Amino acid sequence: MNTGNKGRLSVVGIGPGDQDHITPAALRAIRDSEVIVGYTTYIDLIRGLIRDKEIITAGMTQEVQRCRKAIEAASRGRTVAVICSGDPGIYAMAGLVFELIEKGLQIEGGSSEQELAPQPGTTEFDIEVIPGIPALSACASRLGAPLMHDFASISLSDRLTPWEKIESRLHAAAGADFVIVIYNPKSRGRKDHLERAIGIIAKYRKGDTPVGIVKAAMREEEKVIVTTLGSVPFEEVDMQSTVIIGNNRTYIRDGRIVTPRGYGDKYEL
Repeated sequence: MNTGNKGRLSVVGIGPGDQDHITPAALRAIRDSEVIVGYTTYIDLIRGLIRDKEIITAGMTQEVQRCRKAIEAASRGRTVAVICSGDPGIYAMAGLVFELIEKGLQIEGGSSEQELAPQPGTTEFDIEVIPGIPALSACASRLGAPLMHDFASISLSDRLTPWEKIESRLHAAAGADFVIVIYNPKSRGRKDHLERAIGIIAKYRKGDTPVGIVKAAMREEEKVIVTTLGSVPFEEVDMQSTVIIGNNRTYIRDGRIVTPRGYGDKYEL
């Protein structure tokens, strides 16, 4: 807890969410904070750690509002933790926090707005980003070793990125034979994006290319599916899923997906 005048803002990655996979640094930042800010689902994952905290939550599409409130609290001398699942620097809040600070955050105040820095009643604050286990690492561990060689991570959410740009990245990654990690494969408003993405990748990969789907990695409701590019069960994929598509050397052995690094080409194994 902050006992001085200078605030602190920690953007904290909690990994998959269970306490076994939260780093000691992240746990320390959460416990030391007075104010916890985050999406409701992620806050629920750490309820047991934050019973004595002030909690600020908001819905999935209210990232800007959450970060504004966090920066405002830190600017007034409080110790704040912004909670992110996975790693805060991968499709999460770290970048948005820095963007808002750089552009001169506007703090909502009654019927008027006032700039963040610096002014009477506000203080400078420290900021830190605390890494967490990203979804791609958590999911890969459940599948075996699919990310042992070069890979590309692509989000199918077109809320902030035009679908045309996403398509061009899918073509580029598939054509270059990267293992492809797909974040945000489906939502209520994007029911067919994964099918469209798989259709693009199938132009460059065989139908028996290994595919792994992990839902809610390392949580109680976890589900792991090992399949192939030609047999993806689209109905099994939801907002909590991450999809990993192998390259042309990836194989399945005993239910595990493995992408060789190349040791067998150089050494006698």
